[in-house]
Amino acid sequence: MTYKTVMVHLDTSKGAHTRLSFALKLARKFDAHLDGVFSMFDPHPLGFYAMTGTADFYKAHSKFLAQKRSEVERLFRAELTCAQVPGVWTAPDGYPVTTVMQGSRTADLVILGQARPQDPESCVADNFLETILLGAGSPVLLIPETGSFEAVGERILIAWNGGREAARAIRDAIPLVARATRVTVAAVVATAFKPAPTEASCADVAAMLQRHVALPVDIARFDRPLAVSTGDALLEFAIDGGYDLLVAGAYGHARFHDLVLGGVTRTILSSMTLPVLMSH
Repeated sequence: MTYKTVMVHLDTSKGAHTRLSFALKLARKFDAHLDGVFSMFDPHPLGFYAMTGTADFYKAHSKFLAQKRSEVERLFRAELTCAQVPGVWTAPDGYPVTTVMQGSRTADLVILGQARPQDPESCVADNFLETILLGAGSPVLLIPETGSFEAVGERILIAWNGGREAARAIRDAIPLVARATRVTVAAVVATAFKPAPTEASCADVAAMLQRHVALPVDIARFDRPLAVSTGDALLEFAIDGGYDLLVAGAYGHARFHDLVLGGVTRTILSSMTLPVLMSH
């Protein structure tokens, strides 16, 4: 099992270059093909033409977007050549969620960036990250919008709660696990008021992973204060332990027209400070 087709979403946000650099390192590591899919927020022209005197502004705005797209494309092609990685650039028209979702269906791994309110250009569409995460059908590697990440899954922390999503994430991460120098399975408990039902099965997960790696797979338990959420405690444990990748299940579902995410998943998406591989 390996990653032979990696897809990275690109836009004009400040984190796009970091995301591309990470994707290139990963593609080189697995001798993979890299698909660069460009998609960003583009207001519908009807919204402009409905307001008097804004038609010219929309034309200028469209020209600006085309220029920004060309800049990102040149960067992608130059970095691809420099890294000697095979790849393809696409900038499909249409709603960003739909175009990126379509691209994800033929990728072994999808790389997305964290949305940050401080950078409006990282906001591609409503619930963009959540919708792709829950509907891609492939593992999603999330890259924080701030920070630099030189390592690519060398020290991996696996969040295990006994659930189907967590099991799926572990299997999707095996190509990285097999190349890691340190792998730890941590029992994740949703509440501090009762013992973890997953602790016993951590040994089974470690035994399964041990067949893929040459080094011992560690088992860890982290306790958290009542005032700290499970998601925050997990992220803090990962940073304090020097891990460079967190593997976790993505929990959530659609309710009517809204997306309802699990508490830990929601916290990770908003507060992550290291790359996170998630599967639904």
